[in-house]
Amino acid sequence: MLTYRLDGTDLASVRFAVSPLGEAALSLRTWHEPGLYPLHLPWLQRTAPLRQGLDEEVLLGLVNERLSLPDFITPHPASPLTRLDEQLEALAHVDPAVVAEDLAEVHRDGLPPALRGEPRVVRDRIVAALAEYARVCLEPWWPRLRTVLDADVVHRGRRLAHGGLAAVFDDLSPQVRLEGDLVQVRLSMRRDATRATSGRGLTLAPSTFLVRVTFPLGKDEEPLIMYPARGVGTLWEGERARQLDEGEHPELAALLGHARTELLVALAEPASSSELALRSGVTTSAVNQHLRALRAAGLLASARHGRHVLYQRTDLGDRLLRGS
Repeated sequence: MLTYRLDGTDLASVRFAVSPLGEAALSLRTWHEPGLYPLHLPWLQRTAPLRQGLDEEVLLGLVNERLSLPDFITPHPASPLTRLDEQLEALAHVDPAVVAEDLAEVHRDGLPPALRGEPRVVRDRIVAALAEYARVCLEPWWPRLRTVLDADVVHRGRRLAHGGLAAVFDDLSPQVRLEGDLVQVRLSMRRDATRATSGRGLTLAPSTFLVRVTFPLGKDEEPLIMYPARGVGTLWEGERARQLDEGEHPELAALLGHARTELLVALAEPASSSELALRSGVTTSAVNQHLRALRAAGLLASARHGRHVLYQRTDLGDRLLRGS
C-alpha cells in the first residue's frame, strides 16, 4: 500500500489534471493484454492496420509483463489543460540518466533489445515512437477521449465543492481512501511506503485506459494518482448518437422537435457540443443552436472547463423525459 501524507496546506492543494502523454503511454497496455480492456476492443480493431507502420519494438518494449511503465513517459501533468506537444517537448529533454534508471526499474531482468544502447539515443527513439503513435492512433479520437476526461474532472469538481475532499475520495476508486491527512492507495507492492507531499500538493488525473489506480514508481516523483475515468463504457460506441425509436417520446418530440429530443436523451452524461456533433453527424453550429434553446428552457445546464463547455440534463430535463 502507498500512503501519501498531505502536509500542512496540501490538504487544500489536491488538484485535478489531464495527461495526454499519460493516456498514450497507458493505452500501450491494451496491446499486451486486450482481454483486460474489453471496452477498448473496438478502438484496438480500428487502429490495428495503423499500428503496423509504427515503431512497435520500442512501443511494446516500454511495457513489462506486469504492465508497468517507466515513470518518465507518464509525466506529472500541470493542469486540466495540459497539451501533448508540451509534454513531448519536455520528454525530449529528460535527463538520459533518468531514462536509463526508469527503464532498468521496469525491466529488472534485462532491457528489451530496442531499448538497449546509449540512453540519449534510446530516449530520442522513444519520443519519436510515442509522437507518431499518438498522431496516428489517438489524435483522430482525442476529442472523444478528452470529453470523457473533462466530464470526469467537472464531476469531481462538483463533489469537491459540495462535500469537500471526503466526497471526492469516496467515489474515486475502491482502492483509494482518505483517512485524516493520509491518502491510502491499496495496491499490491513489494512493501508498504509512505510519501510526504511536502508542499507539492497531490494531483489526481483521470484516465480512459485504466481499470485500477496507478501512481509513479519513483519515490522522488511528484505526488500523483491516476484513476479510471467515469463514462468509459460509452467511449467507443458508434459514431452516431442513438436515434429515437419510432413512437419513443412522441409528445416531447412534437413539443421540442426530433433533434432536440435526441440531444436531451443523449445528455444523461456531460458532453461538449463538438462531441455531440460528431456523434449526431451534424455541424457543431447546428448542435449549438439546439443546446442554447434547451438551456434557455431550463432543460440543460452548462459548465465551462478550460476551453470546453460541457452540457448535461437538469433535474427538469430528467423529469420531462420520465414524464413523456
